[in-house]
Amino acid sequence: MMAGAVALLFLATAAAVLVSGGEAGAEALPRFAEAPEYRNGEGCPAAAAGVCDPGLVHIAMTLDAHYLRGSMAAIYSLLKHASCPESLFFHFMAAAPGDAELRRAVAASFPSLRFEIYPFRAEAVAGLISASVRAALEAPLNYARNHLADLLPPCVPRAIYLDSDVLAADDVRRLWETRLPAAAVVAAPEYCHANFSRYFTPAFWSDPELGARVFADRRRPPCYFNTGVMVIDLRRWRAGNYRRRIERWMEIQKDKRIYELGSLPPFLLVFAGEVEAVDLRWNQHGLGGDNVHGSCRPLHDGPVSLMHWSGKGKPWDRLDAGRPCPLDHTWKSYDLYIGGDGSSAATPASGPALSSW
Repeated sequence: MMAGAVALLFLATAAAVLVSGGEAGAEALPRFAEAPEYRNGEGCPAAAAGVCDPGLVHIAMTLDAHYLRGSMAAIYSLLKHASCPESLFFHFMAAAPGDAELRRAVAASFPSLRFEIYPFRAEAVAGLISASVRAALEAPLNYARNHLADLLPPCVPRAIYLDSDVLAADDVRRLWETRLPAAAVVAAPEYCHANFSRYFTPAFWSDPELGARVFADRRRPPCYFNTGVMVIDLRRWRAGNYRRRIERWMEIQKDKRIYELGSLPPFLLVFAGEVEAVDLRWNQHGLGGDNVHGSCRPLHDGPVSLMHWSGKGKPWDRLDAGRPCPLDHTWKSYDLYIGGDGSSAATPASGPALSSW
């Protein structure tokens, strides 16, 4: 239940933050309004005693100055549609240094939010990253999800990983309760109609030691899945040393150039054919267009629980440029950003209900 309206405006302190690459660069944080406050309804678990409380829903995201506007909208949407918003605990991985300023910005817009920020150092992955089709995909923070199980407390059994360019339109607890059978480490929407072979180079498919042989012993035929929405069993991840498995493919990529698309292909190489499928409604992805042009795209057929602006085109950039796509106006209703005129696009009553989609 909403307890307040959009409150006083917050001007985040200009900060020197790391947004990628490991070198310090000064980037002033945008200004954001304070979001409405949402409280638990009837039937919610008792107030959590700490991060290890079994009643919590754990959500993991990256956090940086460049995508902070998207992250703020995502958090707002998750709280708005949650049946028990006080049971959400957010785990933010942020480039270090600079995490202190991000902490102040999040706390100012969401004073009651349960969250922690984990500094992520670029040198942990810098030597493993290969050139991609888009420079933004080479940012070290894109690879922080590989380290999620190492950063979060051992008492956290699983986490929902979300990209910063998503909006929830449903109660995220429903995604949290996804069943993971004993053989599965990751659950995510799968897209088996997609051309799986295009995510790897001809050199990969023609290599007798790689190609189809990599996926020969999987539980199911390999399918594409988007890593921007995943439910991850952190205990199984640690036990199976999956970070190291992903990094091994990144090392092979350095030697053989087996893919072109950033941090996604190593995940596919490790998990495709082993993912526990989730309803497609939980990742209506591709709304940012492709990785080159970022053109407008409509929603896929079917119900919508989460919208995802994966691709080059981000709704805040297109809105600011005066060239929004139709669905960008939906995102705008959650935008806490304060523009030059001192106003925020979001209002307490804004944000369409699931039934209207």
